[in-house]
Amino acid sequence: QVQFVESGGGLVQPGGSLRLSCAASGFPFSRSAMSWYRQAPGKERELVARITSADGSTNYAASVKGRFTISRDNAKNTVYLQMNSLKPEDTAVYYCNADYTAGLRGYNYWGQGTQVTVSA
Repeated sequence: QVQFVESGGGLVQPGGSLRLSCAASGFPFSRSAMSWYRQAPGKERELVARITSADGSTNYAASVKGRFTISRDNAKNTVYLQMNSLKPEDTAVYYCNADYTAGLRGYNYWGQGTQVTVSA
């Protein structure tokens, strides 16, 4: 059974920082690419950051590059998103995502989401 436990969201002032965590189980975490997506009210879900399973390489949305850092701890089956210099436009529900391939089949799983609100 695939499970995600997301934490770290909340209310923060502009310029502040938050660290999101996503602890996962029920699938081969170390073989999975892990991502954070976000969805703001009235907008489509968008990719924020992704980290691969093979060499831990990362990529970021242009809007967060230089402010956010994604990392993973395979020993703890956990992926993190360190968010610095937060802006009101970062307000959204943030979702953890896992994807991997086994043989010819692809698998994709979503967390339940955690709310991040950036406001004075």
